[in-house]
Amino acid sequence: MRECRALGLYGSFPPNVGIGKLKKIRVEKQIGKSTFSFETGIFAKQAAGSCLVQYGDTVVLSAAATGSPRPGIDFFPLMCDYRERTAAAGKFPGGFMKREGRPTMKETLTARLIDRPIRPMFPEGFNDEVQIQNFVMSSDRQTDGDVLAMNGACAALGISPLPFLGPLASVRMGYIGGEFVPFPTQDDLESSTLDLIISGTKDAVLMIEGFAREMPEDTMIDAILAGHAVIRDLCDLQQEFIDKAGLPKMEFESPESDGLFDVVAQRFEGQMIEAMKTEGKHAKSDALHALRDQVQAELIPDEEAEGAYSVSSFRSAWHDLEGKIVRDQILTGVRSDGRGLNELRDIQCEVDLLPRVHGSAMFQRGETQALVTICLGTGRDEQRVDGLFEEFTKRFMLDYNFPSFSVGECRPIRGPGRREIGHGALAERSVNPVLPDHDAFPYTIRVISDILESNGSSSMASVCGATLGLMAAGVPLTNPVAGISVGLVKEGEKWELLTDIIGNEDHFGDMDFKIAGTQNGITGIQLDLKINGISEEIIRATLAQSKEARLEILRNMLTAIPCPRGNTAESAPRLLRTKINPDKIGLLIGPGGKTIRGIQEEVGCTIEVDEDGTVTVAAANQEIADAGLARVDALTASVQVGKIYDGTVTSVKDFGAFVEILPGRDGLCHISELSDEYVGNVADICAVGDAMQVKVIAVDEQDRVKLSRRVAMQELGESEKADNETAESAT
Repeated sequence: MRECRALGLYGSFPPNVGIGKLKKIRVEKQIGKSTFSFETGIFAKQAAGSCLVQYGDTVVLSAAATGSPRPGIDFFPLMCDYRERTAAAGKFPGGFMKREGRPTMKETLTARLIDRPIRPMFPEGFNDEVQIQNFVMSSDRQTDGDVLAMNGACAALGISPLPFLGPLASVRMGYIGGEFVPFPTQDDLESSTLDLIISGTKDAVLMIEGFAREMPEDTMIDAILAGHAVIRDLCDLQQEFIDKAGLPKMEFESPESDGLFDVVAQRFEGQMIEAMKTEGKHAKSDALHALRDQVQAELIPDEEAEGAYSVSSFRSAWHDLEGKIVRDQILTGVRSDGRGLNELRDIQCEVDLLPRVHGSAMFQRGETQALVTICLGTGRDEQRVDGLFEEFTKRFMLDYNFPSFSVGECRPIRGPGRREIGHGALAERSVNPVLPDHDAFPYTIRVISDILESNGSSSMASVCGATLGLMAAGVPLTNPVAGISVGLVKEGEKWELLTDIIGNEDHFGDMDFKIAGTQNGITGIQLDLKINGISEEIIRATLAQSKEARLEILRNMLTAIPCPRGNTAESAPRLLRTKINPDKIGLLIGPGGKTIRGIQEEVGCTIEVDEDGTVTVAAANQEIADAGLARVDALTASVQVGKIYDGTVTSVKDFGAFVEILPGRDGLCHISELSDEYVGNVADICAVGDAMQVKVIAVDEQDRVKLSRRVAMQELGESEKADNETAESAT
């Protein structure tokens, strides 16, 4: 069989010939508000398997292809890709280039979503190249193509010759008005308190990724169960699709053992157990490597000798033995670092570590350390996001960096990979629900999490560090957020959960279940499995155990900073906001932007104007911001009856004086209102250019402003009659 696959043959047919002679096949079912369908036999017939999946007017083409295994490969080279063509929504790509280029963040995250549940659904030892490509061909701008692609990829694999252990299906769930909604539209998600994606078989859940607004654990479990009910319907539909296609599957048997594992385990398991008791990640790794090299030299003195084991076979057996020991010990209640199964590692939290930045914090849990910095900006710093849906801007960004030295390695510095993008997005969306409203805190916020040490769950360390940094920066969070990862080891019906997993528990374990949230509920959740599903019992136990850990982490965090600071850092920009009549936006901007540019250059501030009349003044310090806001208010303010203004005389007439009280707006102060004594000549009181305090006493139907200097002086205690009488008494 291995020789056949190496030649690109499965039984009697090439790997990418599976649907070429199929006629059109279509299956459909009402799911939620619309019809869900799979179709094949028309497009991409030279692929190993392909299909169109449709929901509403959104259509995704999914195609699977395969190739021969690469010599010496010891992993499953699965490649999943997802692309959105803006033409599918009747749009041109934004920017200068009018052709799609490298994957966007959304496309990268979706490719990860497709990959994670599919990978455990291939038999152990299957290492052939498999590629799944997904293209959004049509978009109704309401149904997201991501979950459709997840289903299409599984359906394409299902009708291909590949040994895919499906059906496997996925669904997005919303929570609106107390009801769970499958496949919510974009409009639905605006009012939904939940955005949850679940993948699974008919019997178990394989993958979860979702975000909520502090949703209680019990409600989250109900959401997962409601989603799994929909998944069962989708699996039935997918099985009907596969049965109608009726295409043969390749036969695959995992490679037989060469017996080396048994030899290594029998002779050296005790020595490995002793080496694994070494404290510290790198010290333990060094001890294991030294023992491995010693054993390798003993078992394979000459690799070229007849009948000698290969080094690659030995390394594989050694790795498997290490995994067996870790798993066996956990199932007896013993962890490699000596902690209890639900015990956290030591936690350290600090804030204000860096000068000049707008906020900084360090969160350390065991040998995982995140250094977080905060940058506050204005509306001009918001990130514009374009795609199939309407363009929008992001005012909160969290970037995650994982330098190679964090795990003691040397690697070239490249751009962020899928893992870094995925971890950053998980942390970002977990913190986002507790951010203040834009009206209450109009800053654009950027968080950078640099992982300086890593030994398990650095994404959840980023959540904790981001919370500390934001509070230190004076961002008024509604609640602090913490995150924790829970692992699993399962053998048959026996299983154990592990709070705060470290690297080898993640590597050799079966689950990485990350849960972030506040004291009130969950804000972010992500499940990755290496086995083909977990039960409701395990999910319930995990959420309960994670909540206990989360609350303990929050207590530790709040010892470093108990609440958000009342003010932003001195180095942060000062933002002041006001609301003007939208009709006066043109007055503020001026012809060709002349007026607003003049204010900005003269005062030294930045002014942003929204269509609804919201004006934001940004400056380096409070004094400049106040001056800029005063100029805006003076230029755009409406005349208020009863208010005293500092005006300037612009014209003198026999019947009174015209006084400018706002830029471009003046009123008449009648001669009888100039003083509380008799005035025979206006020129005796004022001249053009004089400053004059006046009170607005009326605005008539023709929008003419009537002013009074006399009343203003009385209210300000500056009556001329009283002054004259005082002077006469003194004489």
